[in-house]
Amino acid sequence: MKVFGSSGTRGVANEELTPSFVLRVALAAGTVWDADRVAVARDTRTTGRMLSNAATSGLQSVGMDVDRLGVVPTPGLQSYCEAEGVPGVMITASHNPPEYNGVKLIGADGVELSVAAIERVEEPFLSESAEAVSWAATGTDLEVQGANRRYIADLLESVDRERIADAELTVALDPGHGAGALTSPEFFRRLGCDVVTVNAQADGHFPGRDPEPVAENLEDLGRLVRAADADVGIAHDGDADRAIFFDETGTYIEGDATLAALAEAGLSPGDTTVSAVNVSQRLVDVADRVGADLELTPIGSTRIMTRIRELREAGESVPVAGEGNGGVIFPSYRVNRDGAYTAARFLELLAEDPASAVVAPYGGYDNVRVNVEYDTTRERDRLVAAAADYAESATDAEVTTIDGYRLDYGDAWVLARPSGTEPVVRIYAEATDRARAETLVGEFEDRLQNALASAGEL
Repeated sequence: MKVFGSSGTRGVANEELTPSFVLRVALAAGTVWDADRVAVARDTRTTGRMLSNAATSGLQSVGMDVDRLGVVPTPGLQSYCEAEGVPGVMITASHNPPEYNGVKLIGADGVELSVAAIERVEEPFLSESAEAVSWAATGTDLEVQGANRRYIADLLESVDRERIADAELTVALDPGHGAGALTSPEFFRRLGCDVVTVNAQADGHFPGRDPEPVAENLEDLGRLVRAADADVGIAHDGDADRAIFFDETGTYIEGDATLAALAEAGLSPGDTTVSAVNVSQRLVDVADRVGADLELTPIGSTRIMTRIRELREAGESVPVAGEGNGGVIFPSYRVNRDGAYTAARFLELLAEDPASAVVAPYGGYDNVRVNVEYDTTRERDRLVAAAADYAESATDAEVTTIDGYRLDYGDAWVLARPSGTEPVVRIYAEATDRARAETLVGEFEDRLQNALASAGEL
């Protein structure tokens, strides 16, 4: 994939991701799709309307009628596409900062396009071979009302409402000014929860916090959990396809622990789960304990979803999969990430135990992550080459090169890989001792920073 990275295509709006770029994507997608109608939606970003207008124009120019849904979570668009049997275009940069925007393409089954389908779209994009129809054959556009209500109704039909309502939970919710602000508060209230919120006004400037739901951005949510004596805190990213949690004490729960808890609750012997190459040992332990297989892919929801589809088509049972960033997938519901659905499945677990007890068996690991930024393609190449050299020199580690360079030491692991959406090389590490994880990251980062410095001297 040249245009689409690990989860769609993204860039700084009006610089890298311009209206003309989005129009070209729409032209290419509309040329490839065997459909007369398509849905377009966006998250709350200030450039969303501009770019959704560009997508709509491109789709109409190749003869497609466009359902314009407005501001809707990505899983809300996916729900609409599945129900209507139409493909979709989502204008979102997910967890990226406010200046970014992006494009995700959804199939008529409501699932993000597979790697093969994305590559078919890239062909006319790169060759600029998409052809507009005559003026008389151009498509129309229709403002669709009620897509968010339909999505909430879909969610309510898909979870154990009675179990959650009987638990009489108080939920502290931080949708982070994203599209989930329009759906999640109502959804959790209709599940019978008392809901208190922070950053729950839809605002594409994201004034309360950055869209990425990581611990350093969620201090207000932790305080709200404690102040409201809530049973759980829930945070979303910008397009609400992810969910991150706080326990009843206002303590941040690592996403890897949440994924492990949901996986253990959903997996049976002989099942398969799928995650990315940065998988936590927590999920490895769960798969071993349950007797399930664990398949690894390159990082990114597109890669994971593609592999899930392949496994299910081969007759494998894949009840739960995903990544430790809050992007959990329950294929029997939909082969997509859905923050509200994931949160509801976690609430089902709280019917028996408090959140701290639910995730307690999956502690004991510390995670550290840093980003090494670069400006040019030459610098990126230098960083990747340095990572390869470092991995080759690590004679005491098992090296995996599915995506980047992962070094497994038995008691810990470290991974370096270039991001598919930002100009950074990410370094991740996990160990049972935080100092060990910090050392692994620090040593790898030093090697990359030295390579970056030497690149600047050339």
